[in-house]
Amino acid sequence: MKILIIQAKIGMGDMIIYLPYIHAISKKYNEKVSILVKENSRASELLVDDEHIDEIIILDRKKDKTGFHDGIKGFFELANELKEKKFEKVFIFNSSLRYFLIAKLAKVKKIAQYPLFIKRDNIVTSAKIFTESEIQNVVSTQPSLKLDKNKIKNAKDLMPNKFKHICLGVSASGPTKRWDISNYLNLCKKLSAYTPSKFYLAGGKNDEELIKKILDSKIGLNCKSFTKLSISETLPIIKNCDLCISNDTGWLHIASALGVKCVALFMDSPALAYGKYSKNFKLILPKGESEETTTHDTLGKDRIMLSEVYEQSIKLLN
Repeated sequence: MKILIIQAKIGMGDMIIYLPYIHAISKKYNEKVSILVKENSRASELLVDDEHIDEIIILDRKKDKTGFHDGIKGFFELANELKEKKFEKVFIFNSSLRYFLIAKLAKVKKIAQYPLFIKRDNIVTSAKIFTESEIQNVVSTQPSLKLDKNKIKNAKDLMPNKFKHICLGVSASGPTKRWDISNYLNLCKKLSAYTPSKFYLAGGKNDEELIKKILDSKIGLNCKSFTKLSISETLPIIKNCDLCISNDTGWLHIASALGVKCVALFMDSPALAYGKYSKNFKLILPKGESEETTTHDTLGKDRIMLSEVYEQSIKLLN
């Protein structure tokens, strides 16, 4: 059976969160699956070694100089493109009428989708309930990123055993979700005083100025920035880290899916939705907040205590 999975959420973190359900569908039908995703999901880099994936179709790639798969023209272009691929079944991980109609026009015989017109949902709970209902199996929420073993070994050979290797997810989707870079710098100093440590600064080009503050400090000699690396190049490095300390950003969810223990800083995003699905997370919340109250507009970055982050980091490193 030729299967398509539509996952149209934005960002690396969301892509990671949907992996257990993509893998479960592939295993149920004993078939590789194709996925339709947005380019900023970075699926083409994250899933390069995933044996469950047949093809990655980029939803918003530019087909010509006129535009993307949006609007009326993009609607029909996407439907025709999918029709040519002759999918027999599609799983649509949202409640959009647009994707239902596209699947119909693409002549997909079997369409499984969330109930139409749901405005708000819990990303993890909705995906789990939907998948389990469709495949009649229990699905763990814990994601797993697949990497080539040789890539993991080659990265490990370049990471000296005398250090604890720590990934720092200093990036964020907005300033209210980012623990101040000075806190990360002070944390690096404290951890280095406790045990020899090497830090991997996870961020993109937009984070270069922040990362430079750490690189220009005394601790910078034992730091490596990810800003010049592709996502796929960073994965074997993260896999070999002893710990990840990160804002609620894509890097946190990547580390979790690679089996790395994570100190997860939630200061302005839903802790229950994004922080409870993984066994690898140790949540740090703003002082005075709970898992239920830490959500959008909590604005708690100044109430994430350095002492608590340090103490939990030491516990996970030991």
